[in-house]
Amino acid sequence: MTVPPTPEAIVDIRGLWSVFHAGGQDVVIHRDLDLRIARGELVSIVGGSGSGKTVLLRQMLGLGTPARGSVQVLGEPATRLARPGAASRVGMLFQHGALFSAFTVLDNIALPLRELRAFPDGLVREAALVKLCMVGLSERDAHKMPAELSGGMIKRVALARALVMDPPLLLLDEPTAGLDPGSSDAFCTLLRDLHRQLDLTVVMVTHDLDTIFELSTQVAVVADKRIVIQAPPREVLAFDHPFVQDFFHGERGQRARAALDRPAP
Repeated sequence: MTVPPTPEAIVDIRGLWSVFHAGGQDVVIHRDLDLRIARGELVSIVGGSGSGKTVLLRQMLGLGTPARGSVQVLGEPATRLARPGAASRVGMLFQHGALFSAFTVLDNIALPLRELRAFPDGLVREAALVKLCMVGLSERDAHKMPAELSGGMIKRVALARALVMDPPLLLLDEPTAGLDPGSSDAFCTLLRDLHRQLDLTVVMVTHDLDTIFELSTQVAVVADKRIVIQAPPREVLAFDHPFVQDFFHGERGQRARAALDRPAP
């Protein structure tokens, strides 16, 4: 019998210990945490407050050094992403957009390319405009300032900036936080379409159940300082763990789980 090949790991975390020093003591956030994300997956990371979800994203960005264990991203140690040009391989969408208030929309999107100082300004502007249109905005929005944008538009501009270098891996921190239901649904549709069109691997930290069920190919649950389960949403729902029961099986969870029974778009 032929065994199918194992999908390539875009993120491969093994035996991770994340430790912080506070008040003269070591605080362990993660202990022997393992997480493997294959190419093309859209993985939601969920967990309680203080469980270290955003810390995991920082480890993937190479912004933290493991106390123990290893974090491999795109086949090399995540800490190497700090090298000039290497960060272009990972796009990051921060929770509140993190746009520069003194820059126009177009300049915010173009900033990562301009920092490379490797392309003529006309080409940088054209690439930024392509990404602006890709996220559902238009050239009319290019010269607006962040203060003129709605919450949904801020998220879209920040997403365009995260994608301007055409990274194979996209990290999202609470991508729908602060959005009204309509804007949240529209942003989820955009993310799902871009995930397919660009062949992206996406890792998303979120507590929004609708977003989780709408988008995730897998859910990774952080509890007890480790990943207690990583599986498709239906398998996670059946997993016997106190956090899973509290998070997914309350009244909000029952409403959100209806998305699993809707036909895929």
